[in-house]
Amino acid sequence: MGMCLPCLGGSSSDYDDPDPETKRQQQAEAALKRQQQAESKGIKDPEALKRKQQRLEEAEKKAEAAERQGGGGEGLKWQVGQ
Repeated sequence: MGMCLPCLGGSSSDYDDPDPETKRQQQAEAALKRQQQAESKGIKDPEALKRKQQRLEEAEKKAEAAERQGGGGEGLKWQVGQ
């Protein structure tokens, strides 16, 4: 069996830690990958879900814009008894 650790007779230069910037980048990539996996957990087609959510958001924005442009007078009218 080979010696892997410097304390067991292996060379420590073979197992140097990467520089801090490389290590940070690897950790960020791993975190992003975990986040994407968590988002898609239990969903058959995550891209279809994202497209559906985007369409719903666009529809809400259109409805809000129409409401701001004068759609307020077209709703229900309340009449107070005379």
